[in-house]
Amino acid sequence: MYARRRSDHSHVPVTPVEAHEPPYYAAVFTAVRTENQSGYGETDARMEDLVKDVPGFLGMDHAQTPGGLGITVGYFRDADALTQWRRNAEHRAAQRRGRDEWYQSYTLHVAKVERSHGFVRAQGPQRPTAG
Repeated sequence: MYARRRSDHSHVPVTPVEAHEPPYYAAVFTAVRTENQSGYGETDARMEDLVKDVPGFLGMDHAQTPGGLGITVGYFRDADALTQWRRNAEHRAAQRRGRDEWYQSYTLHVAKVERSHGFVRAQGPQRPTAG
Protein backbone atom coordinates (compact mmCIF):
# COMPACT_ATOMS: atom_id res chain seq x y z
CA MET A 1 0.00 0.00 0.00
CA TYR A 2 2.77 2.45 0.77
CA ALA A 3 6.10 2.80 -0.98
CA ARG A 4 9.07 3.56 1.27
CA ARG A 5 10.79 6.68 0.08
CA ARG A 6 13.69 7.84 2.21
CA SER A 7 17.30 6.75 2.11
CA ASP A 8 17.16 5.99 5.84
CA HIS A 9 14.91 3.05 4.92
CA SER A 10 17.41 1.55 2.46
CA HIS A 11 16.95 -1.91 4.01
CA VAL A 12 13.29 -1.88 2.94
CA PRO A 13 12.66 -3.06 -0.64
CA VAL A 14 11.53 -0.26 -2.93
CA THR A 15 8.29 -1.04 -4.74
CA PRO A 16 5.76 1.16 -6.50
CA VAL A 17 2.22 1.46 -5.22
CA GLU A 18 0.20 -1.37 -6.72
CA ALA A 19 -2.23 -0.76 -9.57
CA HIS A 20 -5.78 -0.20 -8.35
CA GLU A 21 -9.12 -0.60 -10.07
CA PRO A 22 -9.94 2.71 -11.79
CA PRO A 23 -11.23 5.26 -11.53
CA TYR A 24 -9.23 6.87 -8.76
CA TYR A 25 -7.22 10.06 -8.36
CA ALA A 26 -3.53 10.89 -8.43
CA ALA A 27 -2.09 14.05 -6.90
CA VAL A 28 1.34 14.69 -8.44
CA PHE A 29 3.51 17.08 -6.39
CA THR A 30 6.78 18.10 -8.05
CA ALA A 31 9.16 20.34 -6.12
CA VAL A 32 12.62 21.83 -5.88
CA ARG A 33 13.64 22.51 -2.28
CA THR A 34 15.59 25.39 -0.79
CA GLU A 35 18.83 24.95 1.12
CA ASN A 36 16.99 25.55 4.43
CA GLN A 37 15.49 22.18 5.34
CA SER A 38 15.28 22.71 9.10
CA GLY A 39 12.32 20.66 10.35
CA TYR A 40 11.45 19.29 6.91
CA GLY A 41 12.21 15.63 7.69
CA GLU A 42 10.07 15.56 10.81
CA THR A 43 7.17 17.30 9.10
CA ASP A 44 7.42 15.03 6.05
CA ALA A 45 7.33 11.93 8.28
CA ARG A 46 4.30 13.33 10.13
CA MET A 47 2.47 14.00 6.84
CA GLU A 48 3.22 10.44 5.68
CA ASP A 49 1.69 9.06 8.89
CA LEU A 50 -1.26 11.47 8.81
CA VAL A 51 -2.31 10.79 5.20
CA LYS A 52 -2.57 7.06 5.93
CA ASP A 53 -5.56 7.85 8.18
CA VAL A 54 -7.55 9.41 5.33
CA PRO A 55 -10.27 6.96 4.27
CA GLY A 56 -9.67 6.31 0.57
CA PHE A 57 -5.91 6.90 0.65
CA LEU A 58 -4.36 4.20 -1.58
CA GLY A 59 -0.64 4.89 -1.27
CA MET A 60 2.22 7.14 -2.29
CA ASP A 61 5.26 6.95 -4.55
CA HIS A 62 8.27 9.26 -4.33
CA ALA A 63 11.37 9.83 -6.44
CA GLN A 64 14.25 12.28 -6.17
CA THR A 65 16.65 13.21 -8.96
CA PRO A 66 20.35 13.84 -8.29
CA GLY A 67 19.70 17.45 -9.33
CA GLY A 68 17.18 17.96 -6.53
CA LEU A 69 13.81 17.58 -8.26
CA GLY A 70 11.43 15.63 -6.02
CA ILE A 71 8.22 14.00 -7.24
CA THR A 72 5.59 12.61 -4.92
CA VAL A 73 2.43 10.97 -6.23
CA GLY A 74 -0.41 10.32 -3.79
CA TYR A 75 -3.24 8.03 -4.85
CA PHE A 76 -6.80 8.45 -3.58
CA ARG A 77 -9.92 6.33 -4.19
CA ASP A 78 -12.15 9.32 -4.89
CA ALA A 79 -12.33 13.11 -4.95
CA ASP A 80 -13.75 13.18 -1.41
CA ALA A 81 -10.64 11.46 -0.02
CA LEU A 82 -8.42 13.94 -1.84
CA THR A 83 -10.49 16.85 -0.54
CA GLN A 84 -10.28 15.52 3.02
CA TRP A 85 -6.48 15.43 2.74
CA ARG A 86 -6.33 18.90 1.18
CA ARG A 87 -8.44 20.35 4.03
CA ASN A 88 -6.54 18.64 6.88
CA ALA A 89 -5.39 21.38 9.27
CA GLU A 90 -1.91 19.92 9.91
CA HIS A 91 -1.40 19.40 6.19
CA ARG A 92 -2.40 23.00 5.48
CA ALA A 93 0.06 24.26 8.12
CA ALA A 94 2.82 22.14 6.53
CA GLN A 95 1.94 23.59 3.13
CA ARG A 96 2.31 27.13 4.48
CA ARG A 97 5.65 26.29 6.04
CA GLY A 98 6.76 24.69 2.77
CA ARG A 99 6.02 27.87 0.83
CA ASP A 100 7.70 30.00 3.52
CA GLU A 101 10.83 27.88 4.04
CA TRP A 102 11.34 24.59 2.19
CA TYR A 103 10.35 24.99 -1.46
CA GLN A 104 12.07 27.01 -4.15
CA SER A 105 9.25 26.05 -6.52
CA TYR A 106 6.57 23.40 -6.89
CA THR A 107 3.66 22.29 -9.02
CA LEU A 108 0.64 20.20 -8.14
CA HIS A 109 -1.32 18.26 -10.74
CA VAL A 110 -4.48 16.33 -9.89
CA ALA A 111 -5.63 13.71 -12.37
CA LYS A 112 -8.35 11.11 -12.59
CA VAL A 113 -6.80 7.72 -13.36
CA GLU A 114 -8.78 5.88 -16.00
CA ARG A 115 -6.39 3.01 -16.69
CA SER A 116 -3.99 1.20 -14.37
CA HIS A 117 -1.96 -1.99 -14.53
CA GLY A 118 1.26 -3.33 -13.06
CA PHE A 119 4.01 -5.91 -13.42
CA VAL A 120 6.05 -7.82 -10.85
CA ARG A 121 8.91 -10.07 -11.89
CA ALA A 122 8.54 -13.60 -10.54
CA GLN A 123 10.90 -14.39 -7.68
CA GLY A 124 13.23 -17.35 -7.87
CA PRO A 125 15.73 -18.62 -10.38
CA GLN A 126 15.15 -17.87 -14.03
CA ARG A 127 15.46 -20.92 -16.26
CA PRO A 128 16.37 -20.63 -19.92
CA THR A 129 13.55 -21.53 -22.27
CA ALA A 130 13.97 -23.70 -25.34
CA GLY A 131 13.61 -21.91 -28.39
